[in-house]
Amino acid sequence: MKRGAPGPHAYVVLLGLETFDAPALLRLVRRGFLYRTFERFQRNICLPFERVTALVDIPRRTLTRRKREGRFLPDESDRLLRASRLLGKALELFEGDRGAATEWLTTSQPALGGALPIDLAKTDVGAREVESLLGRLEHGVFS
Repeated sequence: MKRGAPGPHAYVVLLGLETFDAPALLRLVRRGFLYRTFERFQRNICLPFERVTALVDIPRRTLTRRKREGRFLPDESDRLLRASRLLGKALELFEGDRGAATEWLTTSQPALGGALPIDLAKTDVGAREVESLLGRLEHGVFS
């Protein structure tokens, strides 16, 4: 992914998908992302493999099986999309600087009760909290 202001659809680009249309994304999630979507995501971010698998809650053995099968299950695809959306928002805040975005995600944040954003992002509720904080920071609200 190129450096610079990534825009609102960065999360789709991080996954290597070619549609920004919500109904089309929903169909892709329901069908299950191709394994290469995960590979593309991993290449585009600055996180170790173990951190990525923990974020999307897919064990290594399951990833090996998905690679062989070529496709993820819908719930796994949804988690991958959520992780990408979160990283995309962090990239927006840090103007495309992947290092700064991943550093922020892996650093304790007082506004999140001292939690690491990447750890909270493992659940939908936690991811929404992190996204909310990113939105506030983008608008200059530091609480």
